[in-house]
Amino acid sequence: MITASPSARLSRPDWREAWRAAITDPVQLLDLVGLPELASRLPADNAGFALRVPRGFAARMRRGDPRDPLLLQVLPQLAELDVVEGFVRDAVGDMDAKTAHGILHKYDGRALLIASGSCAINCRYCFRRHFPYGDEIAAAGQWRDALEHVRNDSSINELILSGGDPLALTTRKLAELTDGLKNVPHVTRLRIHSRLPVVLPERIDDELIDWLASLPLQKVLVLHVNHAREFDASVDDACRRLRDAGVTLLNQAVLLAGINDDVTAQADLAERGFAAGVLPYYLHQLDKVAGAAHFEVPDERATELMIELRNALPGYLVPRLVREVAGEPSKRPVASRAR
Repeated sequence: MITASPSARLSRPDWREAWRAAITDPVQLLDLVGLPELASRLPADNAGFALRVPRGFAARMRRGDPRDPLLLQVLPQLAELDVVEGFVRDAVGDMDAKTAHGILHKYDGRALLIASGSCAINCRYCFRRHFPYGDEIAAAGQWRDALEHVRNDSSINELILSGGDPLALTTRKLAELTDGLKNVPHVTRLRIHSRLPVVLPERIDDELIDWLASLPLQKVLVLHVNHAREFDASVDDACRRLRDAGVTLLNQAVLLAGINDDVTAQADLAERGFAAGVLPYYLHQLDKVAGAAHFEVPDERATELMIELRNALPGYLVPRLVREVAGEPSKRPVASRAR
């Protein structure tokens, strides 16, 4: 049984300071984790995608282990320079789904706002690693265009904040949006997709919690955790505070070769997340974004893994294996044969 760390109140330094202290030099990261010899294998210019890792997340990496699953998610690799057929810059058709400035409308009843172009951590498999954030931030202009679009479309009942990472914005900026929703009765649910409660748990401060607790909306926060070792006591505390504010916590992971593509890693992730009050939601097959082909797990292996996982866990701890396909009205389940 994997248990959460004690939820005693922890000291919380200002999250902006922790953000600014992030590691941005891959050589420095390798020195910190005791792997300076790997510096000669780094691609030039970080393969065109800057490294960024909060120090608290780096502290969870195993020293001296070149296969550490946390390290491999963030360390630039020469394989990112490979040109692989089918791997493109806009892997999920984001730009075709744009309906207003900073808004993607792919699925019925839901509108997604590109709230921010910033992330506390740059994951190498990110499907938006080539996204033109400079032109598509919904928070610009006090969310004016986004709010107008949402007010004028009564079919939208759920607003999804994505990015980048929406929690990269100040709480005051986030409150501008929800204040603008007060007279939009058809929006009843706010969903936030964020890595910050895990990679920068300092962000879950009193101001953010007070804002969330005050909202009359249903609140869902979808974490992005790929490995059980991303959880620690500070993450447990952040999750507890979010739940106390009335937020439902879900997790979606990406299936990544060499990181979490075995039943033990997936079962541990589900159990450890549940111990912290987080339910599994989706396990995504890799979005085929240029630069990430080395993370791909074949569908045959992915479906075998899901069979193994269903045999190892109760049903409520088994995520749904899905793929996002540009232009389709929902995530596509990756089918597996029964056993």
